[in-house]
Amino acid sequence: MKIINLIRLALRALQRNKLRAVLTMLGIIIGVAAVITIGAIGAGSKISIHNSLAGLGSNLITVMPNSNVPGGARLQGANVETLTIKDILAIEKSATYINGISPSSQSKGQAINGSLNWPTTIEGVNSQYLAIKNMSISDGIMFSDRDVRTFAKVCLIGQTVVKNLFPKGVNPLGKIIRFNKIPFQVIGILAVKGQNTFGQDQDDIILSPYTTVQKRVIASIYFGSIYASAKSEALSEAASDEISKILRVTHRLRATEDDDFVIRTQAELIKTLGTITGLLTALLTAIAGISLIIGGIGIMNIMYVSVTERTKEIGLRMSIGARGKDILNQFLIEAIMISITGGVIGIVIGQGLAFIIAKALAWPPVLNESSIIVSFTVCTVIGVFFGYYPALKASKLDPIEALRYE
Repeated sequence: MKIINLIRLALRALQRNKLRAVLTMLGIIIGVAAVITIGAIGAGSKISIHNSLAGLGSNLITVMPNSNVPGGARLQGANVETLTIKDILAIEKSATYINGISPSSQSKGQAINGSLNWPTTIEGVNSQYLAIKNMSISDGIMFSDRDVRTFAKVCLIGQTVVKNLFPKGVNPLGKIIRFNKIPFQVIGILAVKGQNTFGQDQDDIILSPYTTVQKRVIASIYFGSIYASAKSEALSEAASDEISKILRVTHRLRATEDDDFVIRTQAELIKTLGTITGLLTALLTAIAGISLIIGGIGIMNIMYVSVTERTKEIGLRMSIGARGKDILNQFLIEAIMISITGGVIGIVIGQGLAFIIAKALAWPPVLNESSIIVSFTVCTVIGVFFGYYPALKASKLDPIEALRYE
């Protein structure tokens, strides 16, 4: 029998039991929709993470004190004192793969303007900091190298600080604010950065010359961290290795001694987070894929019922010349059509859900073609695999026994 005739017979059989066919498809629809949605969300989250971290500078390198202190003691990184101005000068002199470097000294405290106050963080940096961290000024100017040398009490403030210390319409430029009783003149306002990947408010910050913060706020010559910018993202690893070698020399570490500092690159962080996201996506996709197996079992169950219900029809067709092969193909085509139709509906629903969720999370919507191809292929395989045995049973029925079946 021609394949087109078998398809027509299969369509008529499905139309006679529309509700049952739709209910049979549900497992496939849910499984495919879940796989498509999770795959698209996983791909979108990777792009979102990359864009968010790249916004901080994809070639950013961070050097921090190592909190693993010899002798077994373990301290918070901020309490470990290993990084000094000598390290900055050595890196500036010898490093060839970086185009900017800035120390960082931080302190939490209360910023005050008249009767208004706001708990925030002051960070001591140099004039290269904004370029390294991919930040910009919306109004005013950045402090100069001369301000750094003279311990000038000047600062730039983020939008969150502006919002909480200055009433609407008041221009902060030129105004004096206090941080832990120390006066600072506002010379610049930072452009909006928003929250980072970890939910931290990047606008809740005060920037000031690092010498000023070290001398007047924290009373320490040590830095909490050092930020550097590689000449390109591709050179981040080489720049990291170069900085490591320089710091081991300045810290006079022997070959057998561990580093008393830790270096992290933005590219490394992007890769790590991308790997974690990929593993979670794969795990959730595998869990969602179980629905496809359940849907396949549903197809097998319904096809068994269909064979039983249509035993007399099968006997009649075989008695007028239909071969076992024709009966096998007919029921197999029915199973495949149920599976593929459910897969197509699931793909459409999955893409719609992925788009809605991506919009809600402000992620870029991603059309994951591999998920669509895999889902469609799996649907076909499930239709063949779970539909074959019931179809084989139908093809082996004895025509006389089938005609007698009540």
